Amino acid sequence: MSTSLLVTYACLYLDRGLEIPNGWIHLENGRVAGYGAMTTPAPQAARVLSAGGRLVTPGMVNAHHHMYQNLTRAYAPVVNGTLFEWLQGLYPLWATLDEESVYLSSYVAMTELLLGGCTTSMDHHYVHPRPRLIDAQIRAARDIGFRFHATRGSMTRSVKDGGLPPDSVVQSEDVILEDSERLIGLFHDPNPGAMTRVALAPCSLFSVSETIMKESALMAERHDVRLHTHLAEDHDEDVYCREVYGCTPTEYFERSGWASHRSWVAHYIYPTGDEIDRLAHKGVCAAQCPCSNMMIGGGSADAMDLRRRGIKVGLGCDGSASTDHASLWLEARMALLLGRYRNGPHSMTARDALDMATRGGAACLGWEDEIGHLRKGACADLVVWQLPAVSRAGALSDPVEALLRCAPATAWYTIVNGRILVSEGQPCQSGLETVLRDHERAARRMQKLD
Repeated sequence: MSTSLLVTYACLYLDRGLEIPNGWIHLENGRVAGYGAMTTPAPQAARVLSAGGRLVTPGMVNAHHHMYQNLTRAYAPVVNGTLFEWLQGLYPLWATLDEESVYLSSYVAMTELLLGGCTTSMDHHYVHPRPRLIDAQIRAARDIGFRFHATRGSMTRSVKDGGLPPDSVVQSEDVILEDSERLIGLFHDPNPGAMTRVALAPCSLFSVSETIMKESALMAERHDVRLHTHLAEDHDEDVYCREVYGCTPTEYFERSGWASHRSWVAHYIYPTGDEIDRLAHKGVCAAQCPCSNMMIGGGSADAMDLRRRGIKVGLGCDGSASTDHASLWLEARMALLLGRYRNGPHSMTARDALDMATRGGAACLGWEDEIGHLRKGACADLVVWQLPAVSRAGALSDPVEALLRCAPATAWYTIVNGRILVSEGQPCQSGLETVLRDHERAARRMQKLD
């Protein structure tokens, strides 16, 4: 059966510097086969989908997330805490995670991401009270048809070692390294068009041993996979690194062998200018998480300054219990507002924010050749956007600016690997109602509401 799909009557934003005001795009066998203006002949296709003049963009790429946290969204006892207070309040709840709850939370997160225009996401899963939790995430992604970059997170330092989490969610160095090897061997697909990849992701500099940092970097080099961690997110992290390691977080990151082209970091709020320049020179990428950072009130990276200095910047939804949503469209809008608020009205455009949400996220995942754009040969991952008629009334001159200025925008169609996963604003997963019911049961159990 043919997998050919033609999207017509679309305002196409295909990549930075490549836009067609009224055109078509042809998808075949999971790839972009071609595109053109409606004034040029379009190829035949098994299915033709009219965008009805709506904006079409590459699927957004989520560069930092914690999917399991949607089981504790807006959790009342900690909603107004600092980052460390928030973590200390929630770790005991997350210690009850099991394969079922991780599958359910991942399934819900991925579906929510699809509705917000995201077609590829990583997830930073670092809480491991039980084995094989990342296997459950990958199963959820495959059941949905979602492009997923799993990361094997880890923690070795519990409360008794001066860390934040309870003993039950940390693991020994041997267990972490053995499971990292297992996951790479089982699930990492380095081939073009992969639907599942794996990276290594110790949680943070203050939650894992120096051995795990250094051995993860060596393992990533051996297997040619990527590295991810939180970095320079909070002033307390700076104090910790100076007291324990006698240096700044960035200096410790470099000392551990992480300053390389295969690394991307979350947040990167408090580096010095020299530190930014050094990591940019090494090819390190960064993920800004504007909504989560503003919700916790801990500052946010100056994304445009990082970009100006040479760091490629993506966007991330971050924790579903700090952001309390999984909409990359909302992150892109907030990145635009935050950038202009911080640096003035001439500092950032909607195209800059959209570039971060697409090309920038793809760079973080080391996947810029195939995702984050819709040039010929790219993966067939795209979004047809919908703005309510009242919200878009009068927005006639620039649909890309309107996408992030007018609100709320949601996916009308989301297509991953040439498959329609959101249709006319509704997710296509037939078992979603059951998953949502089971998810509520798991969340109530975790929050001790039953």
